[in-house]
This record gives sequence, C-alpha cells and structure tokens, in this order.
Amino acid sequence: SRATPGRTHDLTAARAHGIVQACLTRQILVLADRAYQGAGATFRSPYYHHREQPEHYQQFNRDHARLRAPGERAFARLKSWRIMRRARSSTRRISRTVQAIHTLMTCDYSG
Repeated sequence: SRATPGRTHDLTAARAHGIVQACLTRQILVLADRAYQGAGATFRSPYYHHREQPEHYQQFNRDHARLRAPGERAFARLKSWRIMRRARSSTRRISRTVQAIHTLMTCDYSG
C-alpha cells in the first residue's frame, strides 16, 4: 500500500489501507502496540496501567515484547538511514523500497 504522511496515526493508516478489516475478517492474530488498542479482537497489545500485575500479565508482556522485537529493531534501523530520511522519490516507490528492506532485515538466515 502507498505511504501516508508521517503525522498519520498508526491505527488511522491501518484502517485506511484496509489492514484492520482484513485481519479481523481472516482472524489473523496481530501483536500490536498501544496505538492499536480497540482495533478489534485479533489485535493484541500489552497490558498497561496495572501497578502490581499478575504473573500471567507479566509473562504475556514479556512474550509479546520478545516476538515484536525483530520488527521493531528493523524499523529503528530503517529510520536511522540517512537515505530514508531524505528520500526524494514517489510514495509508491518508497513504499516498495521500505517493504523490501524490512523483509530482508527481518529474515532469519540459517546456514
């Protein structure tokens, strides 16, 4: 899908591109951050606002963070690249470039 302006809220962009509806329709489990709270039944975000969380909440949050970490690291690295900060191409081309780089960075290369 085409890129949206950086000021667009994550959930707004996901809804505009039909991602939320597609995941709900196909019952795809999505490990999301706080921005997606209230998106629907298949979107799971960490437990917040609990002073003394039960052990199962803490374990869920640890597992959630562990599974999301590779994608988060890839996006952080992508944002640090100067060429991406000063991109001068169309949103369609930039979207394809970002998708390709993100896929390559999150691939698990095993011997």
